[in-house]
Amino acid sequence: MTKTGEQKPQLRLLATRSFGASDELYRVVDFLNKTLKHKKVLFGLAKDGKTQEMTISVYET
Repeated sequence: MTKTGEQKPQLRLLATRSFGASDELYRVVDFLNKTLKHKKVLFGLAKDGKTQEMTISVYET
């Protein structure tokens, strides 16, 4: 719980998928987050510094 007594939202990982690096993936993830916010899902994007592979994660909020 936070100081105000509210619980922090819990994220549950639903899926991950890795792709070759692309600057466009940031735009796709942003689009998905804005479009599907009401469905209580969140998309994350991480880039591996060694392999340059990008991983999209899907979470349920």
